[in-house]
Amino acid sequence: MNSLTPFPASHPSNPVVMFHRTELNVILSLYGRMVAAGDWRDYGISTLKDVAVFSVFRRTAENPLYRIEKRPKLRTKQGEYAVFGAEGQVLKRGHDLRTVLRVLERKLIRSVD
Repeated sequence: MNSLTPFPASHPSNPVVMFHRTELNVILSLYGRMVAAGDWRDYGISTLKDVAVFSVFRRTAENPLYRIEKRPKLRTKQGEYAVFGAEGQVLKRGHDLRTVLRVLERKLIRSVD
């Protein structure tokens, strides 16, 4: 009765991809600015065997507006980070997370009347 069962995601034989704290700081900084601008309202994080996904929502019940993915297997090829649009189109891919997220920061730039 006192035996412990390890959580499957943390077991060494079943590794999952996760965002590192520094990566989350960059993503959540952008998220906070977009929330302040009134464009985004909710987010979700998924950690799977070969991909970590940060999904951004305008409303909780909708499909995600954007998906920020980390795929370490693509590190030597196209880059491990990618931003996908609502329709699944690739908006930007690369090796540096800050550079990839710039495609979303352009949405913050608006003309002042």
